Order: sequence, then structure tokens, then C-alpha cells
Amino acid sequence: MNNFDFYSPTYFVFGKDRENEVGSYVKRFGGSKVLIHYGGGSVVRSGLLDCVKKSLEEEKIPFVELGGVKPNPRSGLVYEGIDLCKKEGVDFVLAVGGGSVIDSSKAIAAGVVYDGDFWDYYQGKRIEKALPIGTILTIAAAGSEGSPDSVITNEDGMFKRGATGDAIRPKFSILNPALTQTLPAYQSAAGVTDIMAHLYERYLTNTTEVEVTDRLIEALLLTMKHEGPRVIDDPNNYDARANIMWAGMMAHNNSCGVGRTQDWASHDIEHELSALYDCTHGAGLAVTMPAVFSYTMNHNVMRFAQVATRVWGCQMDFEHPEVTAKAGIEAFRHFLISIGMPKNFEELGAKEEDIPKLVDVLCNGDGRGGSVGGFVSLNADDCTKIYQMMV
Repeated sequence: MNNFDFYSPTYFVFGKDRENEVGSYVKRFGGSKVLIHYGGGSVVRSGLLDCVKKSLEEEKIPFVELGGVKPNPRSGLVYEGIDLCKKEGVDFVLAVGGGSVIDSSKAIAAGVVYDGDFWDYYQGKRIEKALPIGTILTIAAAGSEGSPDSVITNEDGMFKRGATGDAIRPKFSILNPALTQTLPAYQSAAGVTDIMAHLYERYLTNTTEVEVTDRLIEALLLTMKHEGPRVIDDPNNYDARANIMWAGMMAHNNSCGVGRTQDWASHDIEHELSALYDCTHGAGLAVTMPAVFSYTMNHNVMRFAQVATRVWGCQMDFEHPEVTAKAGIEAFRHFLISIGMPKNFEELGAKEEDIPKLVDVLCNGDGRGGSVGGFVSLNADDCTKIYQMMV
């Protein structure tokens, strides 16, 4: 296990109707004027936005609103939010929605207190200062409610890139599983897939002797394997929703990733798909991960064989561990298909003829150094072959 620092200060408020308390938590964490940031019409139609406003009004906390966040959140709205916060004297950002809303809120919070272009953070500059952020989560997927990370798409070039820093960990996050019960099955399945991807990205490590975090990851993967089909079969299963929501936070607050190298090749490769085609991130990961795993498997066959036996119930073939490793990848792929995720480019809406463009932006665009991945370094030729495996 490697040396590490781990700081995870988010205050979690979990359970039914806890969103009614949001005003008190904004006040507790120092907010005196709030930007309410949200996506489309669902928070309006459900009454959640009115609930939030009422709670803030009861605490006599003024607010301004900025809706319109799209999946794969865009830089244009971030710039608009930064300008609005500066103009209105906002000192607290409240995200009401899923990972896209939270990521956009984090970018705004960092940009308001920064003299330069917020995109500097998405080109490698670490975020050291930001306005405080709170969240009310409406979809279990990205884990942004507990993480120091944010992903934004720059509309000038359509570069989808990430930024990080403990300053953008939310001060509090309200998690009511009931708010996710109205999600379409496809979005629920995509959320499950994203959570599992966060776990696999940490599981694929070159660090040895990491049994504690291996076992934590395996336990959470088993939870998703059990609970994913339950919410697809019964969207109103509160208990299954609750387990998925808490697993989603644990998968990405990095408690499972400390002391070990991590991969993130699947995320980087998928980001180009969702940037170009605007597909759902989890759906893109469902197509991407099996291809990446198959391509990189021989780098450490026993790592893939281990998860195959511990999570996917495969029999260990000690003479031919690659057989077990392949069986585990195939079991994972079939699981994703079984919950309604796409299996190839066609079902995702991607095009084979775009592969050269995808690879160029992935490996060389916006300051990239020619390769991606922390488990195996993948160059342009490798990434081309991986995309071709998805067709």
C-alpha cells in the first residue's frame, strides 16, 4: 500500500424527506445568499424546487436561480453561473440534481473566486479555493455528491475534461433515495453502470498488498450486482434505491482508492463518446469497459481473475487463469446488457468512421500528452483498437 492523505469532510443527510431541511444546512455551513443550480424540468414538475425555495425562505436566506444544466454539462452555462454569482453577491452554491448539476455547480463555485479562466482547472491546475457547495441528489450515479471531482465539456472544441481539489467537496449532501424512484429504467441502469465503473477504475491497480480496498470494492460491486436488477424490476423499491445511493457515494469519495494507483482509461475513452454523441455517460461506459478490460487483461491476468471469482462467481482455472479472467469480463458484460445497457457502437449511436477523430481528441486534444490510463499506458494505436472492439 502506498502513502496517502485522505480528507473527506462532507456532511451527509440521508433518508426520506430530508430535502425539507436544506435551509438549515445552508445556514449551518455559512450560506447567506444562494445560487440554486439545477437541470431541466423534472425538479420543477416534481415540486422539489419549490420545496427547496420554501426551506431557504423559512431560514430567511435569499437566492437566485440558474437552471438548464444538460447531461455532460457545458462550459457556457458555467461561465453564465460565474457571472451571475459575482453580480448577485452569491456566497453558496446549492446543486439540486444529479452528477451533471453537481459538477457544473463545482465549476461555478471554483470559477467565482478565481481571477483566471475556470477552464484552467480542467487542464491540470488543482482547485485550492471555491465557494461552499451543498447538494440535493436526484440520481445515484456519478458520486459527485461526495467527491473532490468535476467533469465539464468545453464547447470550444467539445473537450470533456475533469478537475479536482478538496475545495470542491460538498459541505453537505442530502440523499433521499425516494427522489430517484421516478427515474426511467435506462437512467437507473446507467447510474448503476457508472458506479461500477468508479469501482473498477480503482480496482485496476499496479499497487500490491491492497487487500482492504480490494475487499471494499468487491463488496460494493456485489451490492450493485444484487440491487441493480431489483430497481429495474421495481422502481419503487426504496431499500434497493437506498443501497445503490450510498454505494454510489462510497464508490467515488475515494475511500476505496486510497494507497493505490488507479486506472481511469475507461472514463477517458468514454468521455470522447459522450462529448461527441451526447450519449449517457453510464451507457457509454457499458460499451467501453468490456473492450478496455479485454485489451488490457494480459497486463495482470490475476487481477481480472480475482474479481471474476470474488464478484462474478467464476471458477478459478489455476492452470489457465486467463480463462477465468475472460469469463469474469464476459459475466460483467452480460450483466450490463441484462439491465438494459447497450453493447456496441450501433446501440450507443456511435459511428465507426468517427474513430480517428475520437482518438485524436482523446490522446492529443486540449494539451493531452499522447496516452491515457494508469493501469496500462494506452497510446493512439491502442485506443484505436479499443474503439474498434466496440463496433
